[in-house]
Amino acid sequence: MLTVSFSNATEISDELLKFAVICSKYENKWIFCKHKLRATWEIPGGHREIDETIEETARRELIEETGAKEFNITPLTVYCVEKDCEKTYGMLFFAKVTELGDIPVDSEIKEIALFDTIPDELTYPKIQPYLYEFVKGDEI
Repeated sequence: MLTVSFSNATEISDELLKFAVICSKYENKWIFCKHKLRATWEIPGGHREIDETIEETARRELIEETGAKEFNITPLTVYCVEKDCEKTYGMLFFAKVTELGDIPVDSEIKEIALFDTIPDELTYPKIQPYLYEFVKGDEI
């Protein structure tokens, strides 16, 4: 069984944060991206690299996966995905994008699309709806 929960950032040690997920809006629509190897939509985000802060991860992933050029980004909460008694932690962000450019050529993302709400065909359907609902309820 898989569960998703949320915590205050001060409750979880920074080194445990392995992922940054960035729920993003552009022109009042939600940005979702599609990986080159998948046919489903996902919220921009990815793995934290060595010697990178979690906010640096979020900024890098947003640019790499959406082509965002100008944006304001805000950390919202730590999230935890627990599966088979193993916990993985990440930081959930909200970004208001004011300028989009092209997706970088070397990106693993093939396209982005703008949605009024979360799409049905999700890459991580047991995780992403919880993150989206959290941000939607706390929208900046």
